[in-house]
Amino acid sequence: MSRPRRLPVDPYVTAMVATVAVATVLPARGDAATIAGWATTAAVALLFFLYGARISRREAWTGAAHWRLHLAVLLTTFALFPAYGLLLGLLSPSVLDPQLHQGLLFLCAVPSTVQSAIALTSIAGGNVPAAIFSASISSVAGIALRLLLPFVAGQLVQPWLGGWMKRHRKPLTVVDRGSILLVVYTAFSASVVSGVWSRVSVSDLLVLLVVEAALLAAVLLTLATLPFDRPDKIAIAFCGSTKSAAAGLPMATVLFSGPAAGLLILPLIIFHQLQLVTGTVLARRWAERRPTTPGDDAAPRAEPSPA
Repeated sequence: MSRPRRLPVDPYVTAMVATVAVATVLPARGDAATIAGWATTAAVALLFFLYGARISRREAWTGAAHWRLHLAVLLTTFALFPAYGLLLGLLSPSVLDPQLHQGLLFLCAVPSTVQSAIALTSIAGGNVPAAIFSASISSVAGIALRLLLPFVAGQLVQPWLGGWMKRHRKPLTVVDRGSILLVVYTAFSASVVSGVWSRVSVSDLLVLLVVEAALLAAVLLTLATLPFDRPDKIAIAFCGSTKSAAAGLPMATVLFSGPAAGLLILPLIIFHQLQLVTGTVLARRWAERRPTTPGDDAAPRAEPSPA
């Protein structure tokens, strides 16, 4: 008698949900929030140092020069997203709260995330060198420098550590996933401490979640039609479909003020969690379908679409 099949549960998604639960019950406050922020910055810097140590300089220059990929990500981030955001205005005010729609428009104008997009690109077997430069280009200069400097440091030691890094991928995998969990914890803690979740009804939250899921799906489906090879499509999918809470939330504190500010940043907070869960599932799925070919998986190759 055959055993019934169990539903596949991604352990990393489980870890992410657990991280959100911990942040909800035990959010980082005061000095703990400061320490969590430092830990996140250190983990991301280590992540990019390890990428720099693993990726050869030829591959890095090839990634930097991949202008078609960079253009696709920039157009997605600053043209496609805003266009879809304006279309969602048709749902306001009958379905979507007008202030939440304003928050969606702000979300659509925010630069793409950097660390999680590149970590997910690496897990899925995409074009990591191109993703590093493409995501950094679309982000603000301060964040880009914080990430590119460790990468450059890694490139300096690449001749000595590159071979060892390619033979021992586990440390990079641990830092990949650990950095994302730290980002989730710090971002969700900040939203809990600020009391954002108490300023909106459950029904409005559900509507916003459905609308943002549809927005993310529309962007991903649009990107899936672009004529790029498999590693490039993966990089474009993660760099183009993600939005940076690290860049967006500080921008929001300058642009918005008063009680309405919480509602205006809520779409970005929810989208940030949604993109990480969705990206993790897609990265694991594409990693399982990854062709087994000799050589470094970070190099661009002509392969079937990940979709």
